[in-house]
Amino acid sequence: MNITRQTNAVMNIGHFLTQAARRLKDAPALIRAGDVRSWQQVNARVDAIAYALTDMGVKKGDRVLLHSNNCLDMAETMYAVFKTGAVLVPTNFRLNATEIAQMAEISGATHFIGNQDFPDHIAALSNLSQMQSEPIIIGGNYEALVADYMKHGAFNEAHVDYNDPAWFFFTSGTTGTPKCAALTHGQLGFVLTNHAADLMPGLSPQDASLVVAPLSHGAGLHYFVQVARGAKTVLTAFDGLDPQELWQLVEKHQVTNMFTVPTIAKRLVEHPSVDAFDHSSLKHVIYAGAPMYREDQKTALKKLGPVLVQYFGLGEVTGAITILPANEHYLDDTQMRVGTCGYARTGMQIAILDEEANELPLGQTGAIGVRGPAVFAGYYNNQKANDESFQNGWFLTGDIGHMDDAGYVYLTGRKSDMYISGGSNIYPREIEEKLLEHPAIAEIAIVGIPDADWGEVGAAVIVLTNGATVTETELRSWFNDKIARYKRPKLIVFRDELPKSGYGKIEKRRVRELLLADGLIKEIQ
Repeated sequence: MNITRQTNAVMNIGHFLTQAARRLKDAPALIRAGDVRSWQQVNARVDAIAYALTDMGVKKGDRVLLHSNNCLDMAETMYAVFKTGAVLVPTNFRLNATEIAQMAEISGATHFIGNQDFPDHIAALSNLSQMQSEPIIIGGNYEALVADYMKHGAFNEAHVDYNDPAWFFFTSGTTGTPKCAALTHGQLGFVLTNHAADLMPGLSPQDASLVVAPLSHGAGLHYFVQVARGAKTVLTAFDGLDPQELWQLVEKHQVTNMFTVPTIAKRLVEHPSVDAFDHSSLKHVIYAGAPMYREDQKTALKKLGPVLVQYFGLGEVTGAITILPANEHYLDDTQMRVGTCGYARTGMQIAILDEEANELPLGQTGAIGVRGPAVFAGYYNNQKANDESFQNGWFLTGDIGHMDDAGYVYLTGRKSDMYISGGSNIYPREIEEKLLEHPAIAEIAIVGIPDADWGEVGAAVIVLTNGATVTETELRSWFNDKIARYKRPKLIVFRDELPKSGYGKIEKRRVRELLLADGLIKEIQ
């Protein structure tokens, strides 16, 4: 049977906001400190900026770079770009001006929106010959543009097809060179529906979401889900992580869901303020970006109750690979599938693959592959990365793991984190899990370093719990009967902190660089 699809047209992602404004009108949509904006207000302001962008020459398919810390105006501009049919290129506000200029060049951005708090970044972008218009500056000409273009009324959203890009999502890769993943309107339409169904079932206008990470990354996607379902979004007043402010906002706004990463979740539940404010409104504390260590899971469950929701996903699949719902997070190890990141998300398929991207039997360890509507279109202008990542109909995530007979996936680690010692494959995560059972250890990163005898050996970089002390000798005595000899780290280093990305993930590439700078290894391999 040969049936030709009659149209590839899909809803513009920006239309979610239009729908919410029509339905919810004066209900609160965005909140930051004393600034509360209704759905109608936000939509009108977004339409005004969309008109301004159009007058600046922005057209469908153009890339518009957005560099700002979290604020209400940033949240608005994201939808303004969507409505024009242009491609949103958000960047992490913690990156330096040179890095942002590089991202503009990689993405082919021809217009940009900046925040007046980042003058060096604005200057670096303005100096690029590829820029075709003067920038919109949040805190600068932004409000004047809103006022000037508000008189134009409703903006007619650009018509888009399934494969039209909506968001260029930057991923760093193992080398640190950014790659530009193209997320399309059709893909995002599926993902927002999937997130609402799998991660936050029952999400409604009666709910409130607290943003605790930069909107330029995964938190932005969760914000889009709130808009799609008409739930209000609360932003923090400050950029840095202030656990007391967060718990205070949870109580004040009766927050029902938040998205975070394990390292931030750990800090939140271990801070004394968690006991000072009422957080009983929470239904879903969603974490991703890295697996949560078992001891940290237990601490969070004891403090917050059964609200943890885990998913495994990366930017290229817009977070939609696995789900471990709240009702499957147990305190009791005999009930909990310890180490799992869950089972396949609705509409997605996962497989464990061999070197040729063929499926392996259940229980065997291999590369994790995924396919389904959440998979991105490909890396922009990077055929080499596309050829490496798409094989035999699967997108290869770069992770190693296995699947049990019930379909639950267990991550062994990133393929790039694995090292070979004496011919044996060593996956740092299982060793990190074991060492984190020691009460004096707060955080740990294990990386492979060159060794003349074994090829590679493990180096453990450890951050101790506040006030705790332990010597290397004591630590080795503690883990000698818990970890096989060939897996034990040869080098142990204590540090005050571990290097993390702007999104709170431990960056092992930078851990190796620190060891190199300290003269503890001769070269990085």
